[in-house]
Amino acid sequence: MTDTPETLRTALQTALTSHSMLEIDGLHAFEFTLDEMLQIESMDGRERKVWRFSLAQIDSAEFDAKLQSWVINDGNADHRIVVLNAFAASDDDEEDEQG
Repeated sequence: MTDTPETLRTALQTALTSHSMLEIDGLHAFEFTLDEMLQIESMDGRERKVWRFSLAQIDSAEFDAKLQSWVINDGNADHRIVVLNAFAASDDDEEDEQG
């Protein structure tokens, strides 16, 4: 199991620097930004969906340990965000095989 960041904002900042993806309400987000607000974009079939959350809403999000996701409310409804950790291939295996 991985360590859970203390806040959604921390998880999002880490995701941006590691080029991780997000999933929101079961849809993979193809783009997200975090500055004065969080904006997430995704495609649902041919329909482009956009979610916007204030920093206060981000800071109020709660982590659901059972589902390993964040629950955030946009003022109208709850949304579930999953931070999908990016990973990169390592050269360690090649070095071990050559040694």
